[in-house]
Amino acid sequence: MINFIRENVLPQFGFSHNFSTVSSLGNGHINQTFLVSDKSKSLVLQRINTQIFTEPKVVIQNAATISQHLLTKRQQQHYPLQVVSPIATVAGELYLDFAEHGFWRAIDYLPHCDTIEVVNTPEQAMLAAEAFGRFAAALSDLSSNDVIDVIPNFLNLPQRMAQLHDAKAADAHNRLIHCKKWVDLCLAQTELLATLVQYETDLPMRICHNDTKINNMLFDKRDGSSLAIIDLDTCMKGYLMYDFGDMVRAFCSPEAEDSTNLANVHARSEIIVAAANAYIQSLKDIITPLEKRSLWLGTKVMPLMLGVRFLTDYVNGDIYFGIKHPNHNLDRGINQLTIYQSLLQQENQLMPLFDL
Repeated sequence: MINFIRENVLPQFGFSHNFSTVSSLGNGHINQTFLVSDKSKSLVLQRINTQIFTEPKVVIQNAATISQHLLTKRQQQHYPLQVVSPIATVAGELYLDFAEHGFWRAIDYLPHCDTIEVVNTPEQAMLAAEAFGRFAAALSDLSSNDVIDVIPNFLNLPQRMAQLHDAKAADAHNRLIHCKKWVDLCLAQTELLATLVQYETDLPMRICHNDTKINNMLFDKRDGSSLAIIDLDTCMKGYLMYDFGDMVRAFCSPEAEDSTNLANVHARSEIIVAAANAYIQSLKDIITPLEKRSLWLGTKVMPLMLGVRFLTDYVNGDIYFGIKHPNHNLDRGINQLTIYQSLLQQENQLMPLFDL
């Protein structure tokens, strides 16, 4: 892969294959990401997973639309974060299509940036939640029609439940025996499902990030401040409750999302309080009362939905998420459902955060 990048991709972006370094970057589930540097410049290079993003040109166009809107906001001093923008090839294209060798694009690399994988303090949660809130607020006046859905029904819990039901019925790889109690727990959440459907009929549609993990917010190494929101691939129409819920899901546990140390997998209330206060404050000019109330619903839905997705993939034979060992998706699914259970146990304490 590295040799292919050096010989075929780098020259298209003005890099010499003899005097450039190429190294793997990040640990995303979907795309392959590399940092490319020479003596004068750096960029982030990605091979887009076209099995997931079946229309990669749309992904790239969406990212260009959103980054340009954010740049305009920043120039108007209405958006305080830096903006990661697409980089054109020497021929002026925003992508390279090498057929069986992949669909490639380049984006800005921000110096002095840092990422974390686990939120350790309420301050980190506050900074990241504020950044994601500002991101959503800055996009609130961009028409949702300007962004095309790249993965239809990406956050459709009823459909995800139906997929899990089908996977359970088929049990094509004889794996259900290892996870039946967790699968049954998911499929029993009919009351939550009904509440969700009711809310969605009345909530305003927004352009959302749809992958608000802590490692999609860059910190500034120099002072620890928030620097930029990255990974715009799943930016689509949606509801704020999903962005907030995914953020809390990713922030609240002291363990990584594939940790099997379940005794330490739980939703830390102090992290959730910090994230909720910062997110709501950053959106105070646009958030509606119903949206504010919906944030707790999203907090419950997102770990459940990701748990459902991981279990479905495990039962189906690991065809979607990349895995490092045979039980990886099972471990991930149990981890997320343990967070879900922890949230339910704290509902009376946490739900008032989202009252009017």
